[in-house]
Amino acid sequence: MAKVYLGLGTNMGDKEMNLRTAVQWINDRIGEVTSLSSFYETAPWGFVSDNSFLNGAVCVETELMPLEVLHRTQAIERELGRTHKSVNGVYSDRIIDIDLLLYEDVVMQSPELTLPHPRIGERGFVLAPLRDLFPDGRILDADFSEAMRSVSYEGIKRREFCNLQKYLKKNEKKD
Repeated sequence: MAKVYLGLGTNMGDKEMNLRTAVQWINDRIGEVTSLSSFYETAPWGFVSDNSFLNGAVCVETELMPLEVLHRTQAIERELGRTHKSVNGVYSDRIIDIDLLLYEDVVMQSPELTLPHPRIGERGFVLAPLRDLFPDGRILDADFSEAMRSVSYEGIKRREFCNLQKYLKKNEKKD
């Protein structure tokens, strides 16, 4: 089983429900969600919008390969209503965004996927949730402690600590 870290974001509609649904579908379709960060209210990054974002991060244990994870996250985005991806640094409002940040210690670059995510160390809205999962800044074999200390967290507000069980429907055996 591989450990995969995904960044989640939404700035349209019922933001908490968007993230809650994404976490459940990731658990159902990609692998077991083993940890979930708090959710953070953040300003849009890279574009202007009146809509703030709600961001978070999850750790998933999966048997899928990196491109399979990417394709399944993209399918989840489409099913939740995302109609287009950001291209060439042009960003816009979105109902859901699921970024594959890290996949174990895999380093890869292909036309579809770059691992680790190339802008992971530049974005407070990514690092704040990851900091919940890794307070010392060490994520797998990578040390993000310097990035976590130097990135701006201005305008980023922790909304709540997320109880994983609250976001996952566990199958209960009935007697």
